[in-house]
Amino acid sequence: MMIMQWTKARFVAVAAAVVLFALPVQAEIKIQEVTSPGGIKAWLVENHDIPFTALNIRFKGGTSLDAPGKRGATNLMTALIEEGSGNLDSQGFAAARDALAADFSFDSDEDGVGVSARFLTENRDKALALLQDALTKPTFDPVAIERVRGQVLQNIAANLKDPSAIGGDILRAEAFGSHPYGTSGDGTLDSVKALTRDDILAAYHGAIARDRIYVAAAGDISAKDLGLALDKLLGGLPATGAPQPADVAVAVKGGIIQKDFPGPQSQISFYQAGVKFEDPDYFAATILNEILGGNGFSSRLMNEVREKRGLTYGVDTGLADYDHASILEGSLATANDKAAEAIKVIQTVWADVAANGVTQKELDDTKTYLTGAYPLRFDGNRRIASILVGMQILGLPSTYPETRNAKVEAVTLADVNRVAKSLLTPDKLRFIVVGKADGVTTSN
Repeated sequence: MMIMQWTKARFVAVAAAVVLFALPVQAEIKIQEVTSPGGIKAWLVENHDIPFTALNIRFKGGTSLDAPGKRGATNLMTALIEEGSGNLDSQGFAAARDALAADFSFDSDEDGVGVSARFLTENRDKALALLQDALTKPTFDPVAIERVRGQVLQNIAANLKDPSAIGGDILRAEAFGSHPYGTSGDGTLDSVKALTRDDILAAYHGAIARDRIYVAAAGDISAKDLGLALDKLLGGLPATGAPQPADVAVAVKGGIIQKDFPGPQSQISFYQAGVKFEDPDYFAATILNEILGGNGFSSRLMNEVREKRGLTYGVDTGLADYDHASILEGSLATANDKAAEAIKVIQTVWADVAANGVTQKELDDTKTYLTGAYPLRFDGNRRIASILVGMQILGLPSTYPETRNAKVEAVTLADVNRVAKSLLTPDKLRFIVVGKADGVTTSN
């Protein structure tokens, strides 16, 4: 698992579903573009075989919208949405939801607040009315605030003892500095303790608004009924929320940061600047990443670091394209006395691929993997709705599944090797080491 978990790391999941995989041809999934009478846009995959529907909503902005000095407010606010709404306290809300056999979940990450709902067709109206109350009339009850605040503080305290989380904090700060991406959206012990109910209300009004909505549904609902339902569910929200943060360039300077941490192993993460999804070379970069460190036991790094030298159980890399930055990063854990050697091997592989590129066989095998070996299986309405929202976030057309494999196949060996020379920057590959690694000290 990659070190930079970033709480929920939205794009990694979106890319895995949208970029790395293709819709099974046999699924014949038809995506409808829907506009409600009130102007809310959504995508729909209509399927009346089973009498239930999955709905996915995303509000762009997420924890990056936290006001200065209020880090963790959006995260805490999101965790409180289903802790009481309208005339219902947290137990009353849970009982009403369960009585309808509905399922709601709320989450936040650096770039968005997500809402996922599933409900039976016979209970659709009542389930959506309950969800509407949660989104438009959250009570943010003081008792619930303190209970959930305690849970958040426990998580933060646990992360202070987790080398992966410690490394992630250092990586964020190194890569993004004073930008909101530079700190955890969970906040700190001090910042979360200081949050007031007014701070939570401000985070709610900043994050939950109509000007930042992406919506998708899948299941037993027509386009007309979806449009009417969305107007009832979302039409009463404020028109605008807080301004979105600015873009930020990834700080790249090479070298190593070493942070002492007790234990027999060191957690190592490494990063450099990435490439945006809209870049014409993104598919070539995706293939390059798969060959370099993304494709499990077939990757160059896995072969050199694990298979040949036994320095780690696993090493991986990933392209993460967030709304305001992109990064190429990787991670591994290794014994303290092997850390220096592992870093040197990674640096050597990085430099070799940058200078000499990849082989035709590696390209062909990776194309096979991306286009068919592990196809995305749209085997549930919830997954379908989530993927459709992800496609919208990336600015893809609803016809993308029909053309995606052709885009992969069009990438040539010359494309991948050209991108390797321009994208991979061995002298600017930054390492963060958390542990008592022998012979590893902070440099540059």
